[in-house]
Amino acid sequence: DGWCEIALTVPYGADLTAALDAALAPRTFLCGHEVTLADLAAWAALTAGAGVGRGSTGPDLSGAAHAARWYAHLNSLAAFENPGMALRKLSMPARAGGSKGGKNKGGKGGKKADGKGDDDGGCPPLEGAVEGQVMTRFPPEPSGYMHLGHVKAVMLNNYYARRYKGKLLVRFDDTNPSKEKEEFADNILKDLIKLGIQPDVVSHTSDFFGQIENFARQLVRDGKAYMDATPQEQMRDERMKQINSSFRDTSPEDNMEIFDKLVKGAADAQHYCLRAKIDMSSVNGTMRDPVLFRYNATPHIKTGTRFKAYPTYDLACPIVDSIEGVTHALRTTEYDDRNEQYDWLQNAMGLRSVRIHSFGRLNFAYTLLSKRKLQMFVDEGRVDGWFDPRFPTVQGLLRRGVQVPVLRDFIVLQGASRRIVNMEWDKFWAKNKQALEPTAHRFMAVFKDSCVPLDVEGEGVPASDGEIAAKTIPLIPKDPSKGSRALRLARRVYLEGGDANSIAEGEEITLMRWMNFVVTGIEKDAAGNAVRLVGRSNPAGLPKNTKLKVNWISEVPEKSTVELAEYDHLISKAKLEETDDFHDHLTDPSEVLSMAYGDPLLNSVNEGDFVQLERRGFFRCDRAYSPEAPARFIMVPDGKAKAMSTLSGAAVHR
Repeated sequence: DGWCEIALTVPYGADLTAALDAALAPRTFLCGHEVTLADLAAWAALTAGAGVGRGSTGPDLSGAAHAARWYAHLNSLAAFENPGMALRKLSMPARAGGSKGGKNKGGKGGKKADGKGDDDGGCPPLEGAVEGQVMTRFPPEPSGYMHLGHVKAVMLNNYYARRYKGKLLVRFDDTNPSKEKEEFADNILKDLIKLGIQPDVVSHTSDFFGQIENFARQLVRDGKAYMDATPQEQMRDERMKQINSSFRDTSPEDNMEIFDKLVKGAADAQHYCLRAKIDMSSVNGTMRDPVLFRYNATPHIKTGTRFKAYPTYDLACPIVDSIEGVTHALRTTEYDDRNEQYDWLQNAMGLRSVRIHSFGRLNFAYTLLSKRKLQMFVDEGRVDGWFDPRFPTVQGLLRRGVQVPVLRDFIVLQGASRRIVNMEWDKFWAKNKQALEPTAHRFMAVFKDSCVPLDVEGEGVPASDGEIAAKTIPLIPKDPSKGSRALRLARRVYLEGGDANSIAEGEEITLMRWMNFVVTGIEKDAAGNAVRLVGRSNPAGLPKNTKLKVNWISEVPEKSTVELAEYDHLISKAKLEETDDFHDHLTDPSEVLSMAYGDPLLNSVNEGDFVQLERRGFFRCDRAYSPEAPARFIMVPDGKAKAMSTLSGAAVHR
């Protein structure tokens, strides 16, 4: 309430900016841990006060770093679109029974006048939705693995199905046997499980091939479709120039005869296709007699060679949506031109109409979502497969360390508005890191090839090289209730090479989780690089008094040797244009593998577990230790452009 009052009464200027900057210094949002009405009110006051619209330069926040960071983050969210409307909503008195749309997008509010909950993030109510009767559908084509674009689609469909206590239908759009594989279909179902999505119904368009064929016959009989043997290039040219096909006025009887031959695979009909007879003069290109059926001799993954011709997605989708009981078809704005065609086909066949809700694509910088281009990466051996950690597929993202709840919240917060969302990865990875902080056990590791030994002595140091010594430390320093582990101690420890070269003789340093040591001697090679350090313990020393606090590993027989995998983007250009050849914009290298000495317990970490290697970052165990191969850990980006703290990693992290 206080910030709402400030937004409405304090004039735009230095006072408002200073108040915001002070309030946001220790926090991400003005109130609590998520966007609330307070954020919307303050953001709207700044934006409207500066007299600018979304996408322009914005208010002057120079000298107010915390407010600038907060303002930039809110501008990336779908909910923040209209400052004037936001302020008017804040000024409106509440109506009896609750205001209509009275909660800010992304916040926690009351109930609407109709008794239903308010919007979550940018997810507006579905037009005409009735609780208990809504069915949404996710129709993946089994021609590749699920990627980020599919994730947004399926999560929004699932969100609305659950919001209205309805059903989610997952239907495989298997209408093109030339591209489809069982491998893809099986992995899509596995990915849905990993995403925590349980469909109420799973079906295939091929389950309805017979019915679709009958509806196609109906269109032919009614004179609303015709058979066409125009060569493909000529047909494309005629559609562009809005020229009628020479086959357009063929009689329904002759069209039916040819269609019967086509579906049987007759040689003299294979060059024909079935086209809808709509309007070749339409300004909407999708209404210029689209193709509905064509011949394909490739055996189908489910129906084998039973069918010889297959419906296009344009024909199959409106038919099967209606037959299966879909009430709301959510699809991206890329299909906007096809919505008119979708409605025409349902009306022409006398089918129950389905409401269409369009939403904008979610695009990430440096990220390819084209299945064709991703397939090229696989075919050319530039990645390990569709599950490569650099890939935007579900399996690649999970291997990289994406947390499903974070991804789900992120998608819903971006919302189902029509605005195309272009995101940088740093915002997502920063959120992902917050989810790992409370649960990832802390360990240490140093690069094997560049580490430097430090030989220590004194109080608190093992008396001899063979002595077994350890110290008990918490697995998560900020939460000792999560358990503890033994930190192995030894007279020789290994430091990162970069740390060793930055230490001056006589300097006091802190070996993290152990104690302070004074470096009493440094041996260097001919190039001036440290090759061995000598030190003496200082048990009374305090970590706060040392400049350098280093990670380290004891020289004990049980120390682990692990592989650390670090990744960059596959492409080096934030957004590829249609004319760009991605081969000209490849990141080299995009994968760096390093061997490291680590705490002995790293050999006990299970595949899929997350750890934090102190000063280096969070890692996901990609392969557990076995006598045949060392444990392998993949670094999880944290939203920064490099590894955590001052410790350099082997690759750029973005």
